[in-house]
Amino acid sequence: MPARTPLLARSAAQNELAASLAALREELELPGAFAPEVLAEADASVRAYRLPDHDSRDIPFVTIDPPGTTDLDQALHLEREGRGYRLRYAIADVSGFVLPGGEVDAEARRRGQTLYAIDGRVTMHPPAIGERAASLLPGVDRGAFVWDVSLDADGAVTRVDVSRQAVRSRAQLSYAEVQAAIDAGRLDDDDPLTLLSRVGPLRIEQEAARGGASLNTPQVEVVKGDDGYALVRRMSLPVEDWNAQISLLTGMAAASIMLEAKVGVLRTMPAAADDAIAKFRAQTVALGLPWAEGVQYGEYLRSLDRSDPQAMAVLEAAGGLFRGAGYAAMNGTAPDDPVQAALAAPYAHVTAPLRRLVDRWNLVVCEALAAGDDVPDWARSSLDELPKLMGVSGNLASRLSGSTIARVEAAVLSGRVGERFSAIVTRVRDGKAEVHLDEPAVEANCPAAPDWRAGSRVEVVLTSADVATGAIRLTPVA
Repeated sequence: MPARTPLLARSAAQNELAASLAALREELELPGAFAPEVLAEADASVRAYRLPDHDSRDIPFVTIDPPGTTDLDQALHLEREGRGYRLRYAIADVSGFVLPGGEVDAEARRRGQTLYAIDGRVTMHPPAIGERAASLLPGVDRGAFVWDVSLDADGAVTRVDVSRQAVRSRAQLSYAEVQAAIDAGRLDDDDPLTLLSRVGPLRIEQEAARGGASLNTPQVEVVKGDDGYALVRRMSLPVEDWNAQISLLTGMAAASIMLEAKVGVLRTMPAAADDAIAKFRAQTVALGLPWAEGVQYGEYLRSLDRSDPQAMAVLEAAGGLFRGAGYAAMNGTAPDDPVQAALAAPYAHVTAPLRRLVDRWNLVVCEALAAGDDVPDWARSSLDELPKLMGVSGNLASRLSGSTIARVEAAVLSGRVGERFSAIVTRVRDGKAEVHLDEPAVEANCPAAPDWRAGSRVEVVLTSADVATGAIRLTPVA
């Protein structure tokens, strides 16, 4: 079960937090409502849309997302194919609703991606497209880019194709209910969800064989309830990891197609520098879980017990090696190093076009290349713009997420000034320490006591918590 802090009980703290979050939107200059001309064009595009000629509505696709999701980008179906598997992965046909150079296109470029704030999402597309006509909702006909992928018995890709098709999802499922059905053994051996529980681990093994690594650190989430907000530290369910592997598989297949033609936009990340690796290795020793020589980085991370606080501190430290991610546009020339280092393979974003700008371009590029057609002029001519647009929106998303969590943390702690908390030190530098409180799930800085080291179990006192800024002050217990 996830670790959960109490909901904010004091109405004063709730009101102060609501005001702080509203002020944050203004500080970050988040986009507001869509302009009338954008909404009008979106409505017109929905009326004009026609389903693709290729009809695959007989395939029983399903979507798997958090409960209540309305912008459904992906639907999947798995079946056996000889000793291996056949995956069909439908991705929302956003390009069919967005006129290149039109009002919706211009607004999507300005926004870059959907932003998630706890007091309401800031969507990239108008609801008529993003939450209705393009979303792969159950029981309705939709257009989609369908990735048709064959896998061998070990989960390795042997064939890839992609084309626009008419599809119909059969069910909108949540991660929790899929996991429960799999765990209870209620599904047939050939059920697509049962096959997901087999293909997912095979793809994780493929990742390990490549030398890739996934952090899979607990996510600190802000949950809004009837009585206020709560912080939840939650590990992903196995089905979430398996589903993520399907998305990663598709992104790697897309990168392979685009690299061969040297057209498209890759998601890249440089390998960690030797000094960063050496520093992390020293941190693992200090945290009591040394990374042994001769053990691959990904293998070491996969061996850690995610329920162990010491392991959580190691995973936090490991995040320092997953830096420098960016986008590389190709228009006749491939980058010198096209690899996404964490995956140990070239990779591209193609599976979330309702929520991320670059995916719309890459899907159109891959479809054209797979069919042997020319890449549309509008897509090819604007490829070089995408790295900057995605960089700006990514930075804004990071600032929004970090500032939101900080303000909720401060609100949760605001009535507990003067209390002692047990914590673990994750890093010490220049007399300052980063500490993780055991409960609530809060990370903060604190002046370091002389004997503090990474991995030290310590006690701290909360001296202040400013909801308006998210600033939290802790001091060591003498």
